[in-house]
Amino acid sequence: MTLKEKEILDCIESRRSVRRYKPDAIPQETLEKIVEAGLYAPTGMNRQSPIIVAVTDRDLRDRLSRMNASVMGTDGDPFYGAPAVLIVLADKNCGTYLYDGSLVMGNLMLAAHALGVGSCWIHRAKEEFESEEGKKILKSLGIEGDYEGIGHCILGYSEGEEPEAPPRKENRAYYI
Repeated sequence: MTLKEKEILDCIESRRSVRRYKPDAIPQETLEKIVEAGLYAPTGMNRQSPIIVAVTDRDLRDRLSRMNASVMGTDGDPFYGAPAVLIVLADKNCGTYLYDGSLVMGNLMLAAHALGVGSCWIHRAKEEFESEEGKKILKSLGIEGDYEGIGHCILGYSEGEEPEAPPRKENRAYYI
């Protein structure tokens, strides 16, 4: 195994969801590298239907958090204090949009981990951006089209140790 192969596999195996963040901002250059990795995710027939909205503006981040919490029926911060949120949306006119957006989310989280940034996939983007408020937000950003929210990739520096990987369950891979 080459060093590059080992580093990539180690990154995949060691990435964990982070649910406690320091308030420290992520440098713009680091954020751009993470977003770029998301843009290189494979997509059905290379249609590249997903888009990424990088939110570091505190007011918009907090507004999205409140919307997300409302969908859950709570008033806590579902973004766990993370200072940055990458919203992944995908064009519903593309038959593989859900899968394509999910691959983008995976790339974002792996890239963040490789760059020393914690991440977690937060759901309910679909409900947020189907709402009138969500549609207004997208329109105010100049985003038009038939997009569905795939997920929020929250980003920040971990407050404390990242969790250890639990043992993998048995009987999940079969070789024929």
